[in-house]
Amino acid sequence: MIIVPEKEIAALVGRADSFAAVEGVFASMSSGSAYNFPVIREAIGHADALYGFKSGFDRAGLDLGLKSGGYWPGNAAKGLTNHQSTVFLFDADTGKCKAVVGGNLLTALRTAAAAAVSVAHLARPDASVLGIIGAGHQATFQLRAVAEQRNFTKIVAWNRTPEKLASLANVAKEIGLPFESVSLDALGAQSDVIITIVSSQSAILKNADVRPGTHIACMGTDTKGKQEVEAALVARASVFTDEVAQSISIGECQHAINDGTLLQSDIHELGHVINKTHPGRTSKDEVTLFDGTGVGLQDLAVASAAVKLAIKNGVAQEIEF
Repeated sequence: MIIVPEKEIAALVGRADSFAAVEGVFASMSSGSAYNFPVIREAIGHADALYGFKSGFDRAGLDLGLKSGGYWPGNAAKGLTNHQSTVFLFDADTGKCKAVVGGNLLTALRTAAAAAVSVAHLARPDASVLGIIGAGHQATFQLRAVAEQRNFTKIVAWNRTPEKLASLANVAKEIGLPFESVSLDALGAQSDVIITIVSSQSAILKNADVRPGTHIACMGTDTKGKQEVEAALVARASVFTDEVAQSISIGECQHAINDGTLLQSDIHELGHVINKTHPGRTSKDEVTLFDGTGVGLQDLAVASAAVKLAIKNGVAQEIEF
């Protein structure tokens, strides 16, 4: 069995690796070669923690396994990341555990990659202003990954606590793009692509704030009741997602589905656009929205890439098990 420790991931897996892994697994899901198993997520009644499992199988890549972990809100005070996870990969032919991979950084990379894949396939080719809503841990990963997908000339951002935008401003400077902290309405008025990456139970981005032709990727924490954008905006947009079942139950589409302004049949898997069985964006004025709910197959794909790279670079730890 191979072990790839968390400390090795940053030097092994880059944004291009993550993009390729996530794009590939979305395509595999939509072609019927891969499927996710039911998600388990529970409050454990200790340390205010949420703990669960995401799992699945990709017959094309033979990626079989699960990600185990969750959210421990007190970890920051202990010098640890609040989100903790580990990926277990199994041999599809024998069922033996073949790898254990640190999953904390991989989770951030695959989440950012999903947004980047949506921008690559759905945003207008001439998109020039990128808007970011939120400034938590995941926001800088989103900025780095998405900024590579179009020739952006400016970054605008909003956060409830504006001073926390400093981390995004630093990344923008690093990649050579002007940065501006703006109001929500100003962000909507300027942005060609908007990434929402907040944990919210009430809409932050309003339908009236978004101009025609915008692509939106909703990437914040998914759970029952979550809402980053107004239901009217979801109903207005051409909607794409990683997995429809999660989108309508714990994702951004749940509210528009519940009020009847969006039908399940209106939601399309992004993988169909990747596979060219759906046209994706059809006009420059169309508003497109990607509801990134996060699926176990994404974790397995990037973990599998990490294992291959660890073996190639001689940092894989192999033990008898």
